[in-house]
Amino acid sequence: MIIKKARFITSVADKSKIYETNAPEFAFAGKSNVGKSSLINYLTGQSKLAKTSSEPGRTRLLNYFEINDGKFYFVDLPGYGYAKVSKDEKIKWGDLIETYLKTSQNLKNVFVLLDVRHEPSADDLLLISFLYTLNIPFTIIATKADKLSKAQIKKSLAVLSAETKVGLDNVIVTSVTHKIGKEEVETRIEQFLE
Repeated sequence: MIIKKARFITSVADKSKIYETNAPEFAFAGKSNVGKSSLINYLTGQSKLAKTSSEPGRTRLLNYFEINDGKFYFVDLPGYGYAKVSKDEKIKWGDLIETYLKTSQNLKNVFVLLDVRHEPSADDLLLISFLYTLNIPFTIIATKADKLSKAQIKKSLAVLSAETKVGLDNVIVTSVTHKIGKEEVETRIEQFLE
């Protein structure tokens, strides 16, 4: 499955205005600056589709992207765990993410992005337990693999797998810089579309 076309559809700031697509949805979740927008751009082959920033906390909305003329959608969720944001703002983002996860009729899988260099944070583990509770399929994506050696990656993956209670075969290693992991993510999407 190759992504031939991708376009930005809409951004949602308010949980009462969640956009209804009529096709399968794949959400991207993770801490601020973990590389959600970069991964979406890498998967779609469009460097400017999702806005990326070196400044964390850039994605504050649910951003919807239509893939292959509406065959399915990517939904970029606001990054969590960013310190320089007011408590009210954090609660608002949390509500937005939670409402989307609870109410989306077409959500097939959540790609949970974790930085391969760090242990999962309390927020990461909270999201994962929430997905388990709601029975929402998810896949762990270990990002920024170019920052570590192969031996370090192996060690890190063992930690990620243990902490998240996810089998190693359910963790996809990616690096946008070194172009690693795209096929594995595409294969996972295909499995849910079948």
